[in-house]
Amino acid sequence: MSVTPTRPPVAARRRAAAVLLLLGALAYTAWVLELVVATGLDPVQAYVSELAAADQPLGGLFRATDLVAGLLVLAGALMAVSAVSAVSAVSAPPALRVGERRAGTTAGWAALALFGAATAADSRLPLSCAPTDDPVCAARETAGLVPATHTAHAVSSSLAMAGALAALVLLTVAARRHGGPPPLRRFGPPLVLAELAATLWTLAAVAAFSAGHGTWALGVGQRLQVLLVACYVALLARCLARPPQRPEDARDRERQGPPERESPGQRHRERPRAHHGRRPRRGDR
Repeated sequence: MSVTPTRPPVAARRRAAAVLLLLGALAYTAWVLELVVATGLDPVQAYVSELAAADQPLGGLFRATDLVAGLLVLAGALMAVSAVSAVSAVSAPPALRVGERRAGTTAGWAALALFGAATAADSRLPLSCAPTDDPVCAARETAGLVPATHTAHAVSSSLAMAGALAALVLLTVAARRHGGPPPLRRFGPPLVLAELAATLWTLAAVAAFSAGHGTWALGVGQRLQVLLVACYVALLARCLARPPQRPEDARDRERQGPPERESPGQRHRERPRAHHGRRPRRGDR
């Protein structure tokens, strides 16, 4: 007699995805160790990726944390897709089961999976040196005399940030439009706006550095960029750890607003009078 394997319950999958994403967010912020460990790089000017460069003393550590972070987020995103899709198929109204809500949410989780995969690949394609700290390295990079991993690293980093931005926007829009988790509807928009601002800052600083006009605090902008991504991933973990709600229930609560509170005077006026033990008379009503 053959036994058909069964998938874990939706609640278990949601909890597993939440744990994976939370651990991935923590691993993705391993660069904060530079606040207590001497790395030899200026956090105001240096790329975050330079911490993992092949010639850096702690490069192996930061490459390992990037790999772990990417794999954890990738696994968590894939687990979340199956869990959220199962919830949508049961709790969403018929018009939304295979419609815009599920498509937008699935696309958002797929973009987050791309971010995780690209981050893991990024850790296997380290820079050979730190261009913002070493003028010789910067000159060799400008002349095209560095290993091909520099170009590959730029591609994988760009894919990772594109996936992260797409995930932030798609998941936030889906939550706002279709009654997603309250924390995501509340904190998602400001995180998306802050991430867009940090990304523009980073791109402008990279362009200035490539043109020889200084770094424009490149390190601060990029560290803010990756920190906001980690915060958003942690927010997603919190939302998955909570029981799902029906989309129509969330929209009804938003339309009704908070319940009205009665004033003490109103409660006193509506309270029925007691007879205090007196027998009712014939003329009482």
